[in-house]
Amino acid sequence: MTQDKPTYCRICEPLCGMIATVDGDRLVSLRPDKDHPLSKGFACPKGIAFAEIVNDPDRLRHPLRRRPDGDFEQISWDTALAEISDRLREVQRARGSDAVGWYFGNPATFSTGHVLWAAVFMNLLGTPHVYSAGSQDVNNRFVASHFLYGNPVAAPIPDINRVDYLMIIGANPVVSHGSVMSSPRIREGLNAITGRGGTVLVVDPRHTETAREFDWLPITPDTDALFLLSLLQVMFDEGSVDEERLRRRARGVDDLKAMVAGYAPEVTAARTDIPPEKVREIARALVSTERATVYGRVGTSLGRTGTLTTALLDMVNLVAGNLDVVGGSMFGDLGVPGQRLGVAALQRISSFAWAGRRSRVGNLPQVLGTAPASLMAKEITTPGKGQLRALFVSAGNPVLSVPNGDELRAALDDLDLLVSLDIYRNETNAHADYILPATTMYEREDFLLPFQALFTTPFKQATEAVIPPQGEAREEWTVINELIGALSRRNPLLGAFHLVNVVTRRLGRPVTPRVVSDLVIRMGLGGDRFGLRRDGVTYRKLVERFPHGIVVADGLAPGQLRKTVTFADRRIRLAAPELMDEVERLTVDPDEQYPLRLIGMREIRSENSWQHNAPMLLRGGRSHAARMHPDDANPRGLGEGDLVTVASRHGRISLPVTITEDIKPGVVAIPHGWGHNGSGGWTRANAAAENDLGAGGVNVNALISSDPADLERLAGMANMTGVPIQVSALVAGRSDVDVSAGTAG
Repeated sequence: MTQDKPTYCRICEPLCGMIATVDGDRLVSLRPDKDHPLSKGFACPKGIAFAEIVNDPDRLRHPLRRRPDGDFEQISWDTALAEISDRLREVQRARGSDAVGWYFGNPATFSTGHVLWAAVFMNLLGTPHVYSAGSQDVNNRFVASHFLYGNPVAAPIPDINRVDYLMIIGANPVVSHGSVMSSPRIREGLNAITGRGGTVLVVDPRHTETAREFDWLPITPDTDALFLLSLLQVMFDEGSVDEERLRRRARGVDDLKAMVAGYAPEVTAARTDIPPEKVREIARALVSTERATVYGRVGTSLGRTGTLTTALLDMVNLVAGNLDVVGGSMFGDLGVPGQRLGVAALQRISSFAWAGRRSRVGNLPQVLGTAPASLMAKEITTPGKGQLRALFVSAGNPVLSVPNGDELRAALDDLDLLVSLDIYRNETNAHADYILPATTMYEREDFLLPFQALFTTPFKQATEAVIPPQGEAREEWTVINELIGALSRRNPLLGAFHLVNVVTRRLGRPVTPRVVSDLVIRMGLGGDRFGLRRDGVTYRKLVERFPHGIVVADGLAPGQLRKTVTFADRRIRLAAPELMDEVERLTVDPDEQYPLRLIGMREIRSENSWQHNAPMLLRGGRSHAARMHPDDANPRGLGEGDLVTVASRHGRISLPVTITEDIKPGVVAIPHGWGHNGSGGWTRANAAAENDLGAGGVNVNALISSDPADLERLAGMANMTGVPIQVSALVAGRSDVDVSAGTAG
């Protein structure tokens, strides 16, 4: 007998409401939840197709151990955990705790237990080897917030529901559905802006799916910082800034004015290719429109100065009078008493501070306790104290997602121990000693703590598991508890945590992600404050009385800045020396040998590298191609579908080309997440995107450098946009070379 259960999707940040149709222990189908207060019956193709991933015959359902011949055999959980623990203790005895590392991919962020327990384990272990997908995505948002607000987790978001002038730079929310912003039905929200007479302007090198529906302003890749500096120059030069108010809210105003003075639109136009009068028009609109804001994401993060660019986005909003005001760029609020002091204290007592540990290779900073993932291969192969010898990889496929995957692929085979926790066999765990099956999102209960302050409409929803774990799959946090127990005798901090686990289990009140989440829910916005608010919510109330979720405030509240800034005077810092020094790096000499510029792009039916095995998402066939303007293709003798070689100073790939006018001349866009090479266990992913060169697509990150000198200095992020490249027709007989990565660094 089938049953419908309300829940929500945890693929990307809108967290759209879903209805799971369940028959016994089997997930039959998923459909959008019409009763969800925010998504109101919307879900993207990836969310609807996820039932195919849950039920995929290729999915991992039992622990696997590598045999001497390189193949895998099924073993029991007891055997797997006992052997992993023994080998882990041996690495710890021989090389120390700082020889152990963990990499967690993007899906981990959408599991409260996963990310919390991994962070606790690594922090208590005391190892610097913690890596995440954040260094290919979002880490400079945290670093910029550290310098501006003294609070790395402060993230202003556009007040989509009330804004009248929205400039989107380097983001494609019609496809991504929003990032560092949770706003279900965002396409509808954007159209509502123009529907009420407002403006949506998309600044991007590509005529993206979002730009096609609104106003498009092309820009040269990786010149966003120059464009933002010129906006600030116009605002100050024309005297349109309320400087008295600005100085009450921020320090370093005079330093900022002096810095931007040399970046008039006439100066920056040669690099950005944006006409000076257009810059002035935008600057005036941002200042004069009562409700206006600028929003940027991945396209502004992945350049050579991504942290500076991210900080400049906030500075433009602040100087224009659009930060922390209705209809501008606003701060979400957990509503937990003392959260400002808690953030400040956490930075002082833990490794989460930006000024804390730095990488052994490259001397780059950690961000929220994580090191640059681009350095993992070199940390494995570089001898000396702290050399990485045992690595856990959860919900991730870094061989495809970090720069120079061939370098990492080779390095993984040098490890003393590699353990993967995942739902699939993939290109990374093909090199693992053990692969442990993990649950999918519909096999666990959850309340997503990391996204609570990012909702454009304050909202809460908790879910229980809609089906039990399939096969022998286990939640990652339960496996981490086992590892903590195994290492507890040699580490007092792990020993104390393990003792708490033992005692609370015996008392019948174990520490679980639900317990932690319930504490935050009760103390936060709309919570019951442990009975002090009779109409407040708890985890149990959310699940039982509000299974579709509940709106806890009509909109974002202004005036959060003083609760967000952790500096003693509660004023924003505009002139951090580290940021000021980055301005010097904006001058780039042209590279005549590599005249084109590479950018990435997201596809509506893909999410990084892990959703290419669902039949629904592969309907109609999938192609993996480079997008190129006719003005660049014609002189090179290239036509639609031709095979081309794309080369940078760090590697080369070959793939078909698509000719389109939906991109700025001089720019080439290639989707990321491809490069399946048959080594993983997912049959459809390996066969997808087939062309004359083979199947599985190609890995665009083969063109990206992993040299520490090429990483963004303040956040250690990989430089994945504006990369100098050349494109030429594929030379016959060279495909065996062209489809492989070069050596970077």
